Amino acid sequence: MIKNGHHASSEAGREDGATASTAACSPEKRKRIVRVWCDGCYDMVHYGHSNQLRQAKAMGDYLIVGVHTDGEISKHKGPPVFTQAERYKMVRAIKWVDEIVEGAPYVTTLETLDKYNCDFCVHGDDITLTVDGKDTYEEVKKSGRYRECKRTQGVSTTDLVGRMLLMTKAHHSNIDNSDYQQHTDNFGKGPKGHSPWTGVSQFLQTSQKIIQFASGKEPQPGDTIIYVAGAFDLFHIGHVDFLETVYKQSEKPYVIVGLHFDQEVNRYKGKNYPIMNVHERTLSVLACRYVSEVVIGAPYAVGGDLLDHFKVDLVCHGKTEVFPDKDGSDPYAEPKKRGIFRTVDSGNGLTTDDIVQRIIKNRLQFEARNQKKEAKEMAVIQAMKRREEEKTQDRAQTAL
Repeated sequence: MIKNGHHASSEAGREDGATASTAACSPEKRKRIVRVWCDGCYDMVHYGHSNQLRQAKAMGDYLIVGVHTDGEISKHKGPPVFTQAERYKMVRAIKWVDEIVEGAPYVTTLETLDKYNCDFCVHGDDITLTVDGKDTYEEVKKSGRYRECKRTQGVSTTDLVGRMLLMTKAHHSNIDNSDYQQHTDNFGKGPKGHSPWTGVSQFLQTSQKIIQFASGKEPQPGDTIIYVAGAFDLFHIGHVDFLETVYKQSEKPYVIVGLHFDQEVNRYKGKNYPIMNVHERTLSVLACRYVSEVVIGAPYAVGGDLLDHFKVDLVCHGKTEVFPDKDGSDPYAEPKKRGIFRTVDSGNGLTTDDIVQRIIKNRLQFEARNQKKEAKEMAVIQAMKRREEEKTQDRAQTAL
Protein backbone atom coordinates (compact mmCIF):
# COMPACT_ATOMS: atom_id res chain seq x y z
CA MET A 1 0.00 0.00 0.00
CA ILE A 2 2.88 2.40 -0.76
CA LYS A 3 1.85 5.52 -2.64
CA ASN A 4 4.26 8.26 -3.51
CA GLY A 5 2.96 11.70 -2.66
CA HIS A 6 2.50 14.07 0.23
CA HIS A 7 1.47 13.19 3.75
CA ALA A 8 -1.79 15.17 3.52
CA SER A 9 -3.00 13.19 0.53
CA SER A 10 -2.59 9.84 2.29
CA GLU A 11 -5.98 9.72 4.05
CA ALA A 12 -7.85 7.96 1.23
CA GLY A 13 -5.01 5.47 0.89
CA ARG A 14 -5.45 4.56 4.52
CA GLU A 15 -9.16 3.88 4.25
CA ASP A 16 -8.76 0.93 1.91
CA GLY A 17 -6.44 -0.71 4.44
CA ALA A 18 -9.01 -0.63 7.25
CA THR A 19 -9.63 -4.03 8.77
CA ALA A 20 -12.27 -5.66 10.92
CA SER A 21 -10.04 -5.05 13.93
CA THR A 22 -10.58 -1.27 13.62
CA ALA A 23 -14.38 -1.61 13.43
CA ALA A 24 -14.75 -1.23 17.18
CA CYS A 25 -12.73 2.00 17.20
CA SER A 26 -14.09 5.53 17.22
CA PRO A 27 -15.38 6.91 13.86
CA GLU A 28 -12.26 9.12 13.59
CA LYS A 29 -9.93 6.15 14.01
CA ARG A 30 -11.97 4.06 11.57
CA LYS A 31 -11.36 6.61 8.79
CA ARG A 32 -7.66 5.98 8.64
CA ILE A 33 -4.88 3.53 9.32
CA VAL A 34 -2.06 5.01 11.39
CA ARG A 35 1.19 4.27 9.58
CA VAL A 36 4.38 4.18 11.62
CA TRP A 37 7.97 4.50 10.37
CA CYS A 38 11.06 2.99 12.01
CA ASP A 39 14.54 2.90 10.57
CA GLY A 40 17.96 1.65 11.51
CA CYS A 41 20.92 -0.57 10.70
CA TYR A 42 19.34 -3.68 12.28
CA ASP A 43 22.75 -5.29 12.32
CA MET A 44 22.92 -8.48 14.37
CA VAL A 45 19.16 -8.25 14.97
CA HIS A 46 18.41 -9.09 18.61
CA TYR A 47 15.40 -8.96 20.92
CA GLY A 48 16.15 -5.29 21.67
CA HIS A 49 15.44 -4.43 18.02
CA SER A 50 12.35 -6.66 18.06
CA ASN A 51 11.10 -4.97 21.23
CA GLN A 52 11.51 -1.54 19.65
CA LEU A 53 9.47 -2.67 16.62
CA ARG A 54 6.83 -4.27 18.88
CA GLN A 55 6.43 -0.98 20.75
CA ALA A 56 6.35 1.01 17.50
CA LYS A 57 3.64 -1.23 16.01
CA ALA A 58 1.55 -0.75 19.19
CA MET A 59 1.55 3.02 18.52
CA GLY A 60 -0.24 2.57 15.18
CA ASP A 61 -1.71 0.03 12.78
CA TYR A 62 0.83 -0.50 10.01
CA LEU A 63 4.60 -0.62 10.56
CA ILE A 64 7.11 0.21 7.82
CA VAL A 65 10.78 -0.36 8.62
CA GLY A 66 13.58 1.32 6.68
CA VAL A 67 16.90 -0.55 6.67
CA HIS A 68 20.16 1.20 5.75
CA THR A 69 22.67 -0.08 3.18
CA ASP A 70 26.13 -1.43 4.04
CA GLY A 71 27.69 1.70 2.50
CA GLU A 72 25.67 4.10 4.67
CA ILE A 73 26.43 2.15 7.86
CA SER A 74 30.17 1.95 7.07
CA LYS A 75 30.24 5.71 6.45
CA HIS A 76 28.49 6.71 9.71
CA LYS A 77 29.26 3.92 12.18
CA GLY A 78 31.78 1.42 10.85
CA PRO A 79 31.50 -2.00 9.17
CA PRO A 80 28.26 -3.96 9.72
CA VAL A 81 28.50 -7.63 10.77
CA PHE A 82 25.77 -8.74 8.35
CA THR A 83 25.29 -7.85 4.69
CA GLN A 84 22.34 -5.67 3.69
CA ALA A 85 20.60 -8.65 2.02
CA GLU A 86 20.87 -10.60 5.31
CA ARG A 87 19.64 -7.63 7.33
CA TYR A 88 16.63 -7.04 5.04
CA LYS A 89 15.59 -10.67 5.43
CA MET A 90 16.06 -10.65 9.22
CA VAL A 91 13.81 -7.60 9.66
CA ARG A 92 11.14 -9.06 7.35
CA ALA A 93 11.01 -12.12 9.63
CA ILE A 94 10.07 -10.06 12.73
CA LYS A 95 6.36 -10.61 13.29
CA TRP A 96 5.41 -6.98 14.00
CA VAL A 97 6.83 -5.70 10.69
CA ASP A 98 4.31 -5.14 7.86
CA GLU A 99 6.69 -3.85 5.20
CA ILE A 100 10.36 -2.97 4.79
CA VAL A 101 12.08 -0.29 2.71
CA GLU A 102 15.50 -1.38 1.48
CA GLY A 103 18.27 1.20 1.40
CA ALA A 104 16.51 3.78 3.58
CA PRO A 105 18.44 7.06 4.09
CA TYR A 106 20.56 7.23 7.24
CA VAL A 107 19.13 10.63 8.21
CA THR A 108 15.35 10.50 8.75
CA THR A 109 13.58 13.35 6.95
CA LEU A 110 10.00 14.57 6.56
CA GLU A 111 10.37 13.76 2.86
CA THR A 112 10.82 10.06 3.72
CA LEU A 113 7.84 10.03 6.10
CA ASP A 114 5.66 11.69 3.45
CA LYS A 115 6.87 9.39 0.69
CA TYR A 116 5.61 6.35 2.62
CA ASN A 117 2.53 8.13 4.03
CA CYS A 118 3.74 7.71 7.62
CA ASP A 119 2.24 9.76 10.44
CA PHE A 120 5.39 9.71 12.55
CA CYS A 121 8.58 7.80 13.18
CA VAL A 122 9.56 5.90 16.32
CA HIS A 123 13.02 5.40 17.76
CA GLY A 124 14.47 4.20 21.06
CA ASP A 125 15.63 6.61 23.75
CA ASP A 126 19.29 6.17 22.80
CA ILE A 127 21.29 8.63 20.70
CA THR A 128 21.81 8.16 16.94
CA LEU A 129 24.40 10.40 15.30
CA THR A 130 25.71 10.99 11.77
CA VAL A 131 29.41 10.82 10.93
CA ASP A 132 29.69 14.55 11.77
CA GLY A 133 27.95 14.17 15.14
CA LYS A 134 24.44 15.43 14.27
CA ASP A 135 21.20 13.89 15.57
CA THR A 136 19.73 11.85 12.68
CA TYR A 137 16.17 12.60 13.89
CA GLU A 138 16.57 16.38 14.30
CA GLU A 139 14.18 17.34 11.44
CA VAL A 140 11.30 15.03 12.42
CA LYS A 141 11.68 15.98 16.11
CA LYS A 142 11.32 19.68 15.29
CA SER A 143 8.15 19.01 13.27
CA GLY A 144 6.52 17.00 16.06
CA ARG A 145 6.47 13.77 14.05
CA TYR A 146 8.79 11.81 16.34
CA ARG A 147 7.84 9.34 19.08
CA GLU A 148 10.16 7.62 21.50
CA CYS A 149 9.97 4.10 22.89
CA LYS A 150 11.92 2.62 25.77
CA ARG A 151 15.22 0.97 24.93
CA THR A 152 15.53 -2.66 26.08
CA GLN A 153 18.00 -2.75 28.97
CA GLY A 154 20.82 -5.27 28.99
CA VAL A 155 21.45 -5.69 25.25
CA SER A 156 22.85 -3.85 22.26
CA THR A 157 24.82 -4.82 19.17
CA THR A 158 27.86 -3.19 20.81
CA ASP A 159 27.34 -5.36 23.90
CA LEU A 160 27.00 -8.57 21.86
CA VAL A 161 30.18 -7.76 19.92
CA GLY A 162 31.86 -7.17 23.28
CA ARG A 163 30.74 -10.59 24.54
CA MET A 164 32.18 -12.29 21.47
CA LEU A 165 35.47 -10.40 21.63
CA LEU A 166 35.86 -11.31 25.30
CA MET A 167 35.18 -15.00 24.59
CA THR A 168 34.66 -15.92 28.23
CA LYS A 169 33.15 -19.14 29.54
CA ALA A 170 32.43 -17.69 32.97
CA HIS A 171 28.77 -16.94 32.33
CA HIS A 172 28.04 -20.69 32.02
CA SER A 173 30.41 -22.84 33.97
CA ASN A 174 32.46 -20.73 36.40
CA ILE A 175 29.73 -19.15 38.48
CA ASP A 176 31.80 -19.63 41.67
CA ASN A 177 34.89 -18.18 40.02
CA SER A 178 36.13 -15.22 42.12
CA ASP A 179 36.78 -13.21 38.96
CA TYR A 180 33.14 -13.67 37.96
CA GLN A 181 31.94 -12.68 41.45
CA GLN A 182 34.10 -9.59 41.45
CA HIS A 183 32.58 -8.42 38.16
CA THR A 184 28.98 -9.27 38.97
CA ASP A 185 29.31 -7.59 42.38
CA ASN A 186 30.13 -4.42 40.44
CA PHE A 187 26.92 -4.75 38.40
CA GLY A 188 25.99 -1.40 36.85
CA LYS A 189 28.94 0.42 38.44
CA GLY A 190 31.24 0.31 35.42
CA PRO A 191 32.71 3.32 33.64
CA LYS A 192 30.12 5.59 31.96
CA GLY A 193 27.28 3.63 33.54
CA HIS A 194 28.00 0.46 31.57
CA SER A 195 28.48 -2.96 33.01
CA PRO A 196 32.21 -3.31 33.73
CA TRP A 197 32.20 -6.69 32.05
CA THR A 198 30.27 -6.93 28.80
CA GLY A 199 30.91 -10.66 28.54
CA VAL A 200 28.11 -11.39 31.02
CA SER A 201 24.53 -10.73 30.02
CA GLN A 202 22.82 -8.20 32.27
CA PHE A 203 19.35 -8.94 30.88
CA LEU A 204 16.72 -9.76 33.49
CA GLN A 205 13.71 -11.70 32.21
CA THR A 206 10.17 -11.03 33.40
CA SER A 207 6.93 -12.91 32.74
CA GLN A 208 5.46 -9.67 31.33
CA LYS A 209 8.18 -9.49 28.65
CA ILE A 210 7.48 -13.07 27.56
CA ILE A 211 3.74 -12.34 27.40
CA GLN A 212 4.41 -9.27 25.23
CA PHE A 213 6.46 -11.34 22.78
CA ALA A 214 4.32 -14.50 22.74
CA SER A 215 1.52 -14.90 20.20
CA GLY A 216 -0.75 -16.61 22.74
CA LYS A 217 -2.28 -18.72 19.97
CA GLU A 218 -3.21 -22.32 20.69
CA PRO A 219 -2.96 -24.95 17.94
CA GLN A 220 -6.19 -25.23 15.94
CA PRO A 221 -7.85 -28.38 14.56
CA GLY A 222 -6.13 -29.31 11.32
CA ASP A 223 -2.82 -27.67 12.28
CA THR A 224 0.36 -29.68 11.76
CA ILE A 225 2.33 -29.43 15.00
CA ILE A 226 6.02 -29.28 14.11
CA TYR A 227 8.74 -29.48 16.75
CA VAL A 228 12.34 -28.31 16.36
CA ALA A 229 15.00 -27.99 19.05
CA GLY A 230 18.37 -26.31 19.48
CA ALA A 231 20.34 -23.42 20.93
CA PHE A 232 19.24 -20.72 18.47
CA ASP A 233 22.08 -18.61 19.84
CA LEU A 234 22.65 -15.09 18.43
CA PHE A 235 19.44 -15.59 16.43
CA HIS A 236 20.54 -15.00 12.83
CA ILE A 237 19.61 -15.37 9.17
CA GLY A 238 20.59 -19.08 9.16
CA HIS A 239 17.98 -19.70 11.87
CA VAL A 240 15.36 -17.63 9.99
CA ASP A 241 15.90 -19.58 6.75
CA PHE A 242 15.67 -22.88 8.66
CA LEU A 243 12.46 -21.89 10.48
CA GLU A 244 10.90 -20.61 7.26
CA THR A 245 11.69 -23.96 5.60
CA VAL A 246 10.17 -25.80 8.59
CA TYR A 247 7.10 -23.54 8.42
CA LYS A 248 6.62 -24.47 4.76
CA GLN A 249 6.50 -28.21 5.55
CA SER A 250 2.73 -27.88 6.01
CA GLU A 251 -0.18 -25.76 4.80
CA LYS A 252 -1.27 -25.12 8.41
CA PRO A 253 1.93 -25.22 10.48
CA TYR A 254 2.15 -24.67 14.24
CA VAL A 255 5.88 -24.50 14.94
CA ILE A 256 7.14 -25.20 18.48
CA VAL A 257 10.80 -24.43 19.20
CA GLY A 258 12.51 -26.25 22.08
CA LEU A 259 15.34 -24.16 23.55
CA HIS A 260 18.06 -25.91 25.53
CA PHE A 261 19.31 -24.45 28.82
CA ASP A 262 22.69 -22.67 28.76
CA GLN A 263 24.58 -25.50 30.49
CA GLU A 264 23.21 -28.01 27.97
CA VAL A 265 24.26 -25.84 25.03
CA ASN A 266 27.70 -25.42 26.57
CA ARG A 267 27.98 -29.21 26.98
CA TYR A 268 27.56 -29.94 23.28
CA LYS A 269 28.90 -26.73 21.69
CA GLY A 270 31.78 -25.98 24.08
CA LYS A 271 33.89 -22.81 23.87
CA ASN A 272 31.98 -19.86 25.36
CA TYR A 273 28.57 -20.83 23.98
CA PRO A 274 25.86 -19.79 24.28
CA ILE A 275 26.66 -16.11 23.87
CA MET A 276 23.06 -15.20 24.71
CA ASN A 277 21.43 -16.76 27.76
CA VAL A 278 18.24 -18.82 27.56
CA HIS A 279 16.03 -15.82 28.47
CA GLU A 280 17.49 -13.71 25.67
CA ARG A 281 17.23 -16.60 23.21
CA THR A 282 13.56 -17.10 24.16
CA LEU A 283 12.61 -13.55 23.16
CA SER A 284 14.70 -13.69 19.97
CA VAL A 285 12.90 -16.83 18.79
CA LEU A 286 9.42 -15.64 19.89
CA ALA A 287 9.84 -12.51 17.76
CA CYS A 288 10.10 -14.63 14.60
CA ARG A 289 6.93 -14.77 12.49
CA TYR A 290 7.43 -18.50 11.73
CA VAL A 291 7.32 -19.52 15.40
CA SER A 292 4.11 -20.24 17.34
CA GLU A 293 5.47 -21.37 20.72
CA VAL A 294 8.73 -21.86 22.64
CA VAL A 295 9.61 -24.52 25.23
CA ILE A 296 12.11 -22.91 27.63
CA GLY A 297 14.71 -25.41 28.79
CA ALA A 298 13.56 -28.25 26.54
CA PRO A 299 15.01 -31.73 27.23
CA TYR A 300 17.91 -32.58 24.93
CA ALA A 301 16.44 -35.97 23.96
CA VAL A 302 13.12 -35.60 22.11
CA GLY A 303 11.31 -38.34 24.00
CA GLY A 304 7.84 -39.85 23.89
CA ASP A 305 6.55 -37.73 26.80
CA LEU A 306 7.33 -34.48 24.97
CA LEU A 307 5.90 -35.74 21.67
CA ASP A 308 2.67 -36.91 23.35
CA HIS A 309 2.31 -33.79 25.51
CA PHE A 310 2.43 -31.41 22.53
CA LYS A 311 0.74 -33.89 20.13
CA VAL A 312 3.66 -33.47 17.73
CA ASP A 313 3.05 -34.52 14.10
CA LEU A 314 6.53 -33.82 12.75
CA VAL A 315 10.03 -33.32 14.18
CA CYS A 316 12.54 -31.43 12.01
CA HIS A 317 16.27 -30.88 12.18
CA GLY A 318 18.53 -28.93 9.81
CA LYS A 319 21.70 -30.11 8.06
CA THR A 320 23.87 -29.22 11.06
CA GLU A 321 25.50 -31.98 13.12
CA VAL A 322 23.36 -33.77 15.71
CA PHE A 323 25.40 -34.17 18.90
CA PRO A 324 24.71 -37.33 20.93
CA ASP A 325 23.08 -37.13 24.38
CA LYS A 326 25.16 -37.49 27.57
CA ASP A 327 24.86 -41.29 27.41
CA GLY A 328 25.88 -41.34 23.73
CA SER A 329 22.36 -42.02 22.44
CA ASP A 330 20.64 -40.32 19.49
CA PRO A 331 18.39 -37.50 20.83
CA TYR A 332 16.03 -38.11 17.88
CA ALA A 333 15.71 -41.88 18.33
CA GLU A 334 12.03 -41.73 19.39
CA PRO A 335 10.70 -39.50 16.55
CA LYS A 336 12.69 -41.64 14.09
CA LYS A 337 11.09 -44.78 15.54
CA ARG A 338 7.64 -43.20 15.11
CA GLY A 339 8.44 -42.21 11.52
CA ILE A 340 7.88 -38.49 12.15
CA PHE A 341 11.47 -37.25 11.85
CA ARG A 342 12.52 -35.15 8.85
CA THR A 343 15.83 -33.51 7.92
CA VAL A 344 15.22 -30.21 6.15
CA ASP A 345 17.68 -28.24 4.03
CA SER A 346 17.16 -24.48 4.08
CA GLY A 347 20.04 -23.91 1.70
CA ASN A 348 21.74 -21.68 4.27
CA GLY A 349 24.63 -23.20 6.18
CA LEU A 350 25.44 -20.14 8.30
CA THR A 351 26.15 -20.98 11.95
CA THR A 352 26.66 -18.94 15.12
CA ASP A 353 30.33 -19.97 14.91
CA ASP A 354 30.57 -18.32 11.47
CA ILE A 355 29.26 -15.04 12.89
CA VAL A 356 31.77 -15.11 15.74
CA GLN A 357 34.50 -15.69 13.12
CA ARG A 358 33.29 -12.61 11.21
CA ILE A 359 33.65 -10.60 14.43
CA ILE A 360 37.11 -12.00 15.26
CA LYS A 361 38.32 -11.39 11.70
CA ASN A 362 37.30 -7.74 11.92
CA ARG A 363 38.13 -7.47 15.61
CA LEU A 364 40.21 -4.30 15.43
CA GLN A 365 37.64 -2.55 13.21
CA PHE A 366 34.80 -3.45 15.59
CA GLU A 367 36.77 -2.38 18.66
CA ALA A 368 37.55 0.94 16.99
CA ARG A 369 33.89 1.31 15.96
CA ASN A 370 32.69 0.68 19.53
CA GLN A 371 35.17 3.17 21.01
CA LYS A 372 34.31 5.84 18.41
CA LYS A 373 30.55 5.39 18.97
CA GLU A 374 30.93 5.68 22.75
CA ALA A 375 33.13 8.81 22.46
CA LYS A 376 30.57 10.54 20.19
CA GLU A 377 27.67 9.64 22.48
CA MET A 378 29.55 10.87 25.57
CA ALA A 379 30.30 14.21 23.84
CA VAL A 380 26.58 14.71 23.10
CA ILE A 381 25.55 13.70 26.65
CA GLN A 382 28.09 16.16 28.12
CA ALA A 383 26.87 18.95 25.81
CA MET A 384 23.25 18.29 26.86
CA LYS A 385 24.31 18.28 30.50
CA ARG A 386 26.10 21.63 30.06
CA ARG A 387 23.00 23.12 28.42
CA GLU A 388 20.84 21.95 31.35
CA GLU A 389 23.31 23.44 33.87
CA GLU A 390 23.31 26.76 31.98
CA LYS A 391 19.48 26.81 31.99
CA THR A 392 19.46 26.11 35.75
CA GLN A 393 21.95 28.95 36.34
CA ASP A 394 19.87 31.32 34.17
CA ARG A 395 16.74 30.47 36.14
CA ALA A 396 18.60 31.04 39.41
CA GLN A 397 19.84 34.45 38.18
CA THR A 398 16.31 35.43 37.08
CA ALA A 399 14.91 34.46 40.48
CA LEU A 400 17.47 36.73 42.16
